[in-house]
Amino acid sequence: MRIPTRIAASALLLLCTTASAFASGPNPAPLTHQQCTDYPFVTLKHPATHAQLMNELSELESVGYDPSGGEDNTYPGRLQTAEQRLQAKYAADCMATESQSTAQNATSPNATD
Repeated sequence: MRIPTRIAASALLLLCTTASAFASGPNPAPLTHQQCTDYPFVTLKHPATHAQLMNELSELESVGYDPSGGEDNTYPGRLQTAEQRLQAKYAADCMATESQSTAQNATSPNATD
């Protein structure tokens, strides 16, 4: 491989690695209203659906969980850390949205006393 080709390949690899790090970085996309009012944040009266479980996995991955870790000694700890991060994300995204909508309802001209 020639030197310029190696440099180009290295730059491309660095760019891809950096892009993926930012995609799952410390500021993942905020939770939607639907996600805030669905499993795993609310208690269900029935078993979770496959779609709900896949959504939970996606949300856990968005805060840094990697299920492909295999059989290692850090499994429960990694999952618990991701669950804690997801709960913090829920508090930041969902509780803030809920309090903002409550405040807006209280100050709207149609609010009843």
